[in-house]
Amino acid sequence: QVQLAESGGGLVQAGGSLRLSCAASGLTFSRYAMGWFRQAPGKERAFVAAINLNGDYTPYGDSVKGRFTISRDNTKNTVHLQMNSLKPEDTAVYYCAAKLGVLSRQSPVYDYWGQGTQVTVSS
Repeated sequence: QVQLAESGGGLVQAGGSLRLSCAASGLTFSRYAMGWFRQAPGKERAFVAAINLNGDYTPYGDSVKGRFTISRDNTKNTVHLQMNSLKPEDTAVYYCAAKLGVLSRQSPVYDYWGQGTQVTVSS
């Protein structure tokens, strides 16, 4: 049974930082591209970042480029999202997702999803 477990969310002031983690189990992690998506109240789920199998390609959504960094550790089956210079508009539930093979910015093609972790940025 595949499980993706996010952690690290919370409440932070604008300008602050948070580091999200996603621990994967039940799959061959090194065969899966990983992605982070977010969904704010009343909005559609949006692409945040993704990372390919060996970690050398990491596209970002335009709104987070230069502030967020995605990374993965294939020895620990984990993916991280370092979020710096947080803004109130970053407030959302953040989801980790896994896709077999090539990464994508499109959420419908991901195979597995975590339950999400809430990130709230106060002004």
